[in-house]
Amino acid sequence: MINDVPLELSARETSLIEIFLSRSGRMISKHQLVDLLCEWGEEVTTNAIEVYIHRLRKKLEPSGARILTVRGLGYCLEPEGQKEALSA
Repeated sequence: MINDVPLELSARETSLIEIFLSRSGRMISKHQLVDLLCEWGEEVTTNAIEVYIHRLRKKLEPSGARILTVRGLGYCLEPEGQKEALSA
């Protein structure tokens, strides 16, 4: 829930957010995401990962949590308030 409103996610978005939450703060490459999603019987391409990440970013935006892109390495979930804690 974000601001007492349930977050509506597709099955693949739910799978991705579960992966990010289980590895919060750690880098995850596109290929790792593809491999992890394929373990659950889903066929996914790296281009599809980009689309799902884009959708998740929009849905998570009100919460303050962010999915960061580190060019050439992958993605990382930054929990709400982490940026402020680092700069304090």
